[in-house]
Amino acid sequence: MNLKKRLRYKFAGVIVLAVVAGLIAYPKAVAKIPPVYNALNKLKINLGLDLQGGFRLEYNADLSQIDSAKRAEAMQSLQAAIERRVNAFGVSEPNVSIARSGSEEHLIVELAGVRNVEQAKSIIKSAPLLEFKTEKIDTPNQIPQTQLDAENKAAQAEADNVLQLAEKPGADFAALAKQYSQDPGSKDNGGDLGEVTKGEMVPEFDNALFDSNPKDWNGDIYGKVVESQFGWHIIKKISANGSGATEKIHAAHILLAKATQPQPQVSYVSTGLTGKNLQNAKVDFSGQDLGGVQIALQFDSQGAQLFDQITKNNIGKPLAIFLDGQMIEAPNIKTEIPNGQAVITGSFTLDQAKQVVQNLNEGALPVPITLVSQESVAATLGQTSLTTALKAGIIGLIIVLIFMIVYYRYLGLIASLGLLIYTVLMVSIFKLSPLTPWGVTFTLSGIAGLILSIGMAVDANVLIFERTKEELRAGRKLNSAVNEGFKRAWPSIRDGNFSTLLTSLILIWVGTGFVKGFAIILIIGVVVSMFTAIVLVKIILQFTLGAWAEKRMWLIARVKNSKEEKV
Repeated sequence: MNLKKRLRYKFAGVIVLAVVAGLIAYPKAVAKIPPVYNALNKLKINLGLDLQGGFRLEYNADLSQIDSAKRAEAMQSLQAAIERRVNAFGVSEPNVSIARSGSEEHLIVELAGVRNVEQAKSIIKSAPLLEFKTEKIDTPNQIPQTQLDAENKAAQAEADNVLQLAEKPGADFAALAKQYSQDPGSKDNGGDLGEVTKGEMVPEFDNALFDSNPKDWNGDIYGKVVESQFGWHIIKKISANGSGATEKIHAAHILLAKATQPQPQVSYVSTGLTGKNLQNAKVDFSGQDLGGVQIALQFDSQGAQLFDQITKNNIGKPLAIFLDGQMIEAPNIKTEIPNGQAVITGSFTLDQAKQVVQNLNEGALPVPITLVSQESVAATLGQTSLTTALKAGIIGLIIVLIFMIVYYRYLGLIASLGLLIYTVLMVSIFKLSPLTPWGVTFTLSGIAGLILSIGMAVDANVLIFERTKEELRAGRKLNSAVNEGFKRAWPSIRDGNFSTLLTSLILIWVGTGFVKGFAIILIIGVVVSMFTAIVLVKIILQFTLGAWAEKRMWLIARVKNSKEEKV
């Protein structure tokens, strides 16, 4: 294949690339071809929060139970879990980032285009917090028995005194209950217990209310203090309905509590095994009664080792399983479990079990989070920012095109054509990126990066054209001068753009939010601008320049003669 034929193919490739990119960028050009238009019109640019409007949520992560050496890992796990939950919600290109506020670790979630923020917040929080805790029993100091006996004797005497007060004509039982009763469940209601049926209360109370001799009653007040395991009761019968097994009595009481030894306090201590160690969860029917379901869990290698150690050290003791802070069950550990498998056998329906499994697999939160800040960006404000930024970009592009054409004439015209191809290529990349794993979100800072890359694309052409003019002054033929101009300008273009790329990578590494958006767009813009300025513009010039241009050098550049150079 000779050089001319190869050049024709290259030029045809440039035309095809420009047309395809142009149609992707502006599908209305094929509006009269519905199948093509409909397919291209589905491609949209992902607009960021500042351009599309939406919500910015900031969460505080509770790392108090996480070892300081593992907090960075826990935050990364939390970030990944929230991203999976938000993606499942259907948010287009959510931005989930980690930030530090003083000594606190915060997670920032930006939801562009979201209107129902309450639903989004519930989706984020619905990611279940799975925890495994061991039981800790604190036994308080025992009270001397003589002290207990003295306190109970005084309480019984107080009950006898309250009974006498309640039996007085016109006595206000509700007021007495509020003054003397030690039953927190009924005291504020004047001792009212509502309607009760036989068997609901403790046996002593039940017998007095339902089986006592009518002679034992002084009107509606039971004439004796009733002692039970809880203390001493003064009972009032307000009304009765029905009879026999269906009898319901509306009752009230005043309780003088019995002093007892303080009971051991049970609390649960974190084992370090949480949802971050979960590899997989699934609904399981084995080992359950007919119709019952359980949730089978499989831990990762780190979780399996931790679970093995926990079960080994706590044989015969309960291991509590908490989901979103609620204890589901606390089965006793019968033996060491080295395979990293566990089951949750709470009272789940099949639908409930499926939902819990789905939530666990989509992202079990490794640490608790609390919403501390919520900001909204109105869609109208975002649209205004977008319109203003695009207007500035278009004006800047037009000014650059005019300058290139006026100053560099035909070379500037081809550079301007390359700049337009660059523009439609960039728009096409933004539209196609959501179809790839590396979707690009277009933000206000990204527009700044795009405009800056336009200037860098022109800068490359300026270097090339100035070198070309020098070669023409040195007496080279036009095509040779153009080729030499590209060749000699390349090292400067390469070094300048490499420095920009390196700086942008550093910004991505250390920056957050808008800074990253600026750097990412700038990197894409620099790479594409180098392609258009060095490859596409060169092909167009090589194809279009010929004998006609040699005869009309004034269209290419103003080449000084020797006399002008001496002056």
